[in-house]
Amino acid sequence: MKHSASRISASRSPRRTAAAPAAAAVLALAGLVATAAPAASAAPSAAPATRTAATTTANAAAAPDIPLANVKAHLTQFQSIASANGGNRAHGRPGYKASVDYVRAKLDAAGFTTSLQQFTSNGATGYNLIADWPGGDPNQVVMAGAHLDSVSSGAGINDNGSGSAAVLETALAVSRAGYQPAKHLRFAWWGAEELGLVGSKHYVANLPSTKRSKISGYLNFDMIGSPNAGYFVYDDDPVIEKTFKDYFAGLGVPTEIETEGDGRSDHAPFKNAGVPVGGLFTGASRTKTSAQAQKWGGTAGQSFDRCYHSSCDNTSNINDTALDRNSDAAAHAVWTLSAGTSEPPAGDTYQNTTDVPIPDGGAAVTSSVTVTGRTGNAPSALKVGVDIVHTWRGDLVVDLVAPDGTAYRLKNASGGDSADNVRETYTVDASSETANGTWSLRVQDTARYDTGYINGFSLTF
Repeated sequence: MKHSASRISASRSPRRTAAAPAAAAVLALAGLVATAAPAASAAPSAAPATRTAATTTANAAAAPDIPLANVKAHLTQFQSIASANGGNRAHGRPGYKASVDYVRAKLDAAGFTTSLQQFTSNGATGYNLIADWPGGDPNQVVMAGAHLDSVSSGAGINDNGSGSAAVLETALAVSRAGYQPAKHLRFAWWGAEELGLVGSKHYVANLPSTKRSKISGYLNFDMIGSPNAGYFVYDDDPVIEKTFKDYFAGLGVPTEIETEGDGRSDHAPFKNAGVPVGGLFTGASRTKTSAQAQKWGGTAGQSFDRCYHSSCDNTSNINDTALDRNSDAAAHAVWTLSAGTSEPPAGDTYQNTTDVPIPDGGAAVTSSVTVTGRTGNAPSALKVGVDIVHTWRGDLVVDLVAPDGTAYRLKNASGGDSADNVRETYTVDASSETANGTWSLRVQDTARYDTGYINGFSLTF
């Protein structure tokens, strides 16, 4: 992961402790019981109507277990390459090109179509390695990637041999399984990430818009074996995010939203180009809190990776449990997201993506859409897409307000609802309401200390 100032997240009140995702989901559903307005039924597993991304089919093949020994064998090779080439695998150094050659040889032998994309940075030639698995719909491409370069001060085994090895072994598992996904699979190893995402920026910038639009999701894996590990999931695309969260929930491992590396790794160029992105991370230089140590184990008051960007980032700087879980999660996401598509809600969608700040413990605010040109009443299954970014969703009361002022309760406040954000699609029986007019999402923060904003609101008729 490159050096950069990370996004500053809003501080959480010390009066609260985070609940496990499964418990939070139960409490969130319980909070949907209306107390002051007609009830709407929630479908928390569905993404807001404003978002599109790869989704799974009910009959998706299960991903194989990724052998930890295989992933660690790749890390041993990266260490040996670094040791034989001045102690690093940095851009422009022989250790980087040797790393590329190692990965490419494995992929070529496994039946992938590989290509090298060259670029120049700091006066040196860099390389992106791209590997395509034959078959799958070329109009729907699922990509998984990791940066292969290290900093010049060390071998970069956690940063980012860990992500590179997991992506490589996932690709090799595709070959071993003879997997035939509905979508086309592409894997990538990026160069010069440590110099400012140079390789991935070059790839995205040189990808024609017609091809860029065919990427239904990009998954990024950067530092997934930190020795004092946390379990962080990117909160960019809601479908990809849920895919990872569901996997870890199945293991009984709580996750948190990733903020330390936001915008600092190779997903950023894809996100900026409008591609749905997601990924995993186990922490870098930030300090693990007492609450996180209680949740995940490890040592409170210590960095997630004390060897971040240092010479001690070698093969002893890996948490085997975290590396194993995250490698399996990578394979799960690749299999799940490439298996097929779910149709978006039928009908016309009206949306408002303007950010609306929500006052902390203050008055209600609204985001509105105006519906015109329809006849008759709204449907009995009106889909309400809600995308609220907030550091404590339990503070929020959320209503849909019809043109005549009738309020439909979507979500109640709940002191036990300890998760972040509200990203759900609700179903409302609005058949008694005239379709045309101004509909509003009304949100009120009922308690102090946590902040957020309405990121988007949509209605699908």
